[in-house]
Amino acid sequence: MANRYRLLAELGYGPMGTVWRAHDDRLDRAVAIKELRLLVTVTEADPAVFVERTLRSARATAQLGHPSIAEIYDVIVEHGRPWVVMELVQGADLAQVIARSGPLTPERVTEIARRLLDALGAAHNAGILHRNIKPSNVLLTPDGRVLLTDFAVVDPAVPAGAPAGFGHPQGRVPSPGYVAPEVARGGEPTSKSDLWSLGAILYTAVEGRAPYDRRGATLPPGVPATEDPLPPQLAGAPLTSVIMGLLERNPAVRLTHARAADRLERATAPRSRRRAAQRHRMMVAVSLAAATCAIGILGLGGLVLGMTREKPDTTAADVSAALTEPASGPELEPEGVQSNALVIRAAGGPCRVFVARPGNTEVVFDGVLADGQVGQYDLPRLDAVVNDTATCEVWIHGSLEPKGRPGERKRYTVTER
Repeated sequence: MANRYRLLAELGYGPMGTVWRAHDDRLDRAVAIKELRLLVTVTEADPAVFVERTLRSARATAQLGHPSIAEIYDVIVEHGRPWVVMELVQGADLAQVIARSGPLTPERVTEIARRLLDALGAAHNAGILHRNIKPSNVLLTPDGRVLLTDFAVVDPAVPAGAPAGFGHPQGRVPSPGYVAPEVARGGEPTSKSDLWSLGAILYTAVEGRAPYDRRGATLPPGVPATEDPLPPQLAGAPLTSVIMGLLERNPAVRLTHARAADRLERATAPRSRRRAAQRHRMMVAVSLAAATCAIGILGLGGLVLGMTREKPDTTAADVSAALTEPASGPELEPEGVQSNALVIRAAGGPCRVFVARPGNTEVVFDGVLADGQVGQYDLPRLDAVVNDTATCEVWIHGSLEPKGRPGERKRYTVTER
């Protein structure tokens, strides 16, 4: 082909085309070539538009140059259709690894999550969506590489003048169990839907089954999820927080790249460093409590001494009536304070809370937190209204806000950290 590439063996077959093992005679190296197939022809112009869109998509992907995205070397046109020349990766895909060896360890899945999240971040920043993230499109190599493949066959934006209905060939349906609920309902794919699919394959990697795979039955194509999946049982708390945050059915509250990366960083921090940070926070809390008590004792002593000097006849009853209850030591912060943009806890009574996205009509939360109940909200920008700041503790990006007076209503604005 193109006086350069020799097809040697078929590696895989799907509705969009065939992947071949090939050899590049010019550079003397092994490559993979994907033969793309146009299944729906609306007009005679479709093949030309199909080739042009494939060229633009492959060009954009090739410019990413990301270590966790399979490299694209070339695109050639033979027999009126495009063939994409790619890096030949020696290894197995995630689906094969799970089928062969069972679920992966949380540590391994966490590392895979970091690599794929970084790759998607690079692609999304360049305006490229994947649209079909699934275990068979994640390759694991013997030397430890994690590669996301199949970027070159996504459907980029339809160019002006393209035939109506073009770009949606039969068979280009995301795999059941890995399509975001909003896409299954007919919505357009976005970077948030790619992140949902990422959460689904991480769930599969650590559990050995898809999020909605109940006794071997997965969601049929095009059927959106109407309930949250059960939390994974083998992931551990840090990784579960990432997976379930990515699997939020509401895109508005789904984890962003930045939030997911932050949670993964905390999950992968050395245990000794986490313990040191916990000890540091505990020492700070103890020091503050001790300082509060010392100040209270000194202040009380000075007050009693001053009252004795000014009013020698003051009775013990008068002194006790002037004292307040000693301040209690600071309580431990609830889990999730350091990994969520906004955390609200009801303390001392019910806490009425309203949380929404700025400029968005969709309400994130509108209700009452019972005493001791915690609400966690992880979006880069939020507006929150608390009806009684005396019974609500509010943390923004890990910092505790000052409490207000009983009955005081206060609005909080959360911006990008």
